[in-house]
Amino acid sequence: MDIYILYNSPSNAWNINSTLPSIYMLHLSHYILLINWTEQGISKIRESSDRYSSFKASVEKAGGKLIGGYYTFGEYDVIIIIEAPNDEAVMSMMLKVGSAGNVRTKTLKAFSAEEGMKIIKDLP
Repeated sequence: MDIYILYNSPSNAWNINSTLPSIYMLHLSHYILLINWTEQGISKIRESSDRYSSFKASVEKAGGKLIGGYYTFGEYDVIIIIEAPNDEAVMSMMLKVGSAGNVRTKTLKAFSAEEGMKIIKDLP
């Protein structure tokens, strides 16, 4: 499903109505964040709720949406799924998160099944 957000002055959006030049649509890409605690992060585990809320606010400030967050066991400690307007916004957020020293992250850009099928269909 395509997710769109309205902006007044986007950098990577397109005009949806030539009679209303200030309204644009922007497609949000999906990202899966694979997260592991560092020694510092696990020692401050009780603060993880506050860090999650702060990260959610950062995603929204960047024009994105936090879809879900999951505490997990196995290879990763936390998995978060977000939508964001571009790779640059995600990289900026993840560098900020990483520089705090509480987690190590891996970021995956994801495509919905429909997007993936369209890409495959359009192969030469």
